[in-house]
Amino acid sequence: MAEQLVELNVTGMHCNNCAMSIHKLLEKKGFQNVLVSFASEEVKFSTADSAVLPQVIKDIENLGFKVVDDAHPIATPFYDKVENKLIFCALFTAPLLLHMLFPWHLLHNPLLQLTLCLPVFLVGCQHFGKSAFSSVKNGVPNMDVLIFIGSSSAFIYSLVGTFQHLGESYLFYETCATIITLVLLGNVLEKRSVNQTTSAVKDLMKFQQVNANRVINGGIEIISASAVETGNILLVNEGDQVPVDGEVLSGDALVNEATITGESIPVNKSKYSTVIGGTIVHQGNLKIMATKVGSNSLLSQIIDLMKKAQAAKPPVQKLGDKVASIFVPIVILIALLTFVITYFATDAGAQRAMMNAIAVLVISCPCAMGLATPTAVMVGLGRAAKNGILIKGGDTIEAVANTKYVLFDKTGTLTTGKFSINDIKAANGSDIELIRGAITAIEERSNHPIAKSLVTGLQGQPQQKVILMSATEEKGLGMRAEDIEGNNYFLGTAKQKTDDNFNLSLYRNQILIAQISVDDTIKPDAAKLIATLKKMGITPILLSGDKKSRCASVAKILGIEDVHAEMLPEDKLKVVDIYREKGKTIMIGDGINDAPALTQADVGVSMNDASHIAIQSASVILLNTDLQSVVKFLQISRHTLLTIKQNLFWAFAYNIIAIPVAAMGFLNPMVGALAMAFSDVIVIGNSLRLKIKKVH
Repeated sequence: MAEQLVELNVTGMHCNNCAMSIHKLLEKKGFQNVLVSFASEEVKFSTADSAVLPQVIKDIENLGFKVVDDAHPIATPFYDKVENKLIFCALFTAPLLLHMLFPWHLLHNPLLQLTLCLPVFLVGCQHFGKSAFSSVKNGVPNMDVLIFIGSSSAFIYSLVGTFQHLGESYLFYETCATIITLVLLGNVLEKRSVNQTTSAVKDLMKFQQVNANRVINGGIEIISASAVETGNILLVNEGDQVPVDGEVLSGDALVNEATITGESIPVNKSKYSTVIGGTIVHQGNLKIMATKVGSNSLLSQIIDLMKKAQAAKPPVQKLGDKVASIFVPIVILIALLTFVITYFATDAGAQRAMMNAIAVLVISCPCAMGLATPTAVMVGLGRAAKNGILIKGGDTIEAVANTKYVLFDKTGTLTTGKFSINDIKAANGSDIELIRGAITAIEERSNHPIAKSLVTGLQGQPQQKVILMSATEEKGLGMRAEDIEGNNYFLGTAKQKTDDNFNLSLYRNQILIAQISVDDTIKPDAAKLIATLKKMGITPILLSGDKKSRCASVAKILGIEDVHAEMLPEDKLKVVDIYREKGKTIMIGDGINDAPALTQADVGVSMNDASHIAIQSASVILLNTDLQSVVKFLQISRHTLLTIKQNLFWAFAYNIIAIPVAAMGFLNPMVGALAMAFSDVIVIGNSLRLKIKKVH
């Protein structure tokens, strides 16, 4: 049975810790491609058996969360907002802390301290206790277990001291309240910070929430973009956002496509041009026919790709996940050992032993380890997207870190893809007008850049009209066609040896009737790209289906030494495998003829036709034609991986240093709670630097 992706909307997640609980639960049940985002309240996983869904929902709700049907549920109740819980607890915690600063008798009264602490403790029980109990019951103990045990220990210890009149040395109500308040503060800061890391997806989603002007019965009807159907005629005025993907029926306009492609210069659109939903009409007006709506639109596919990308974990995260999964039981064991050793091996007494154990519990922070990778990946993917680079997953980012070879297709990648006909040589006295007519008729049926250039180049020239019954494309070879008189045509690269100056051949009934010389120009920044790759220690390779002479000419101009010419799609696969055995390999192509090679390489990068086969075959899609996007992609990937490693280092180092310090009694539990809360923010802050830092 085929795997299917399940998407759930889950409310009640307050921090990454909550998301980790659900993540562990689903992984424990054996589900694949698990993605849990507390910021967007989304849970996704793959399963081959949809019958398990009701039980999965029940298990998630047993953890203390709520699965809702609506993707945009009603607002969180006032009392359940973590920000409001923080304010409530802070109002009661502040007077408790004042007794440490002022010798006012009233503030030192045990019953008053109990009265101030009790509401905070009850909020802590509701917020952390329920989650802690559910996570233990389901066999996936989370961070809330440590917070609940730590705060409860301080509260119960103080309660015993109060009712047995043991004196001030047994009163730690402020410790209990401060732990809960500071961890709530950490939750608030964490949620706000993570919201910033997911801003790229949210910014794109805003472009879907617009209205459209639908032309109906001679009038204009304003509807939501989500209500547009394929075939609807829409009017897009100057300053409007194009609501869906479509084809221009009439009008002339400059359209800013920066939101999708990262290209800042507006593109001219006229009849037969395609427009992309989410782009802005800068100047002019267009009447378009909707061709792709809803989940089929390019914008929706980009958003879906970015969401799925967050689920693809880099291998570097596996270490963090393993440690986090066994972290809570280990910390509880260390806390117990701390209490026992401090109480029995020293003269510190029960009070000091209890405080040291509580400090160990609250200083520990698996949240930082859990946040280290996904926050960096989210920011890295977002920055790449804003530069017109779609990266399909965090695993791709790590795969390019040690790249040794970059294999380039030639046409449309290193060259512009805009061709011109240099010459047509008629063979055996064939009629040149028939040749032109046949070329036009055949290439009108193809979307290949060469085909479009041939049709454009022959416009206005005398030609005999050829009417075709059928035409089929043979990838990597050319086009086959049959006209209404039963004549068979083949237009494409020829297996038999022909003049090297001519790279296309036209056959009629298996007889060569013409050779065509077609050439395109090298992109102006291609040489700079090749030079940059060499400086980065990466070997550029030219891998093309074009003739050896043309490939050699382009390679010489650009400074590429390794050339593989006249390659069919299956030949390209073999070449990719050869280089993969030598080191990490990136393949850059147009996503159509190169689709198998793009899939086979360690990382496939599509330079062209981002709305079609590229989205399925490539790991990375460059939405603009600027070759510097390749360098930008490598730079962002390397800096994202560097940020992940920095985050994991700080998360591990923090715990390795903090836990022994707390166990030896050098750390007050309240200071520990504050440090724990801000360790998450430090990791997230380091990730957010990726938004603005210079990558080189």
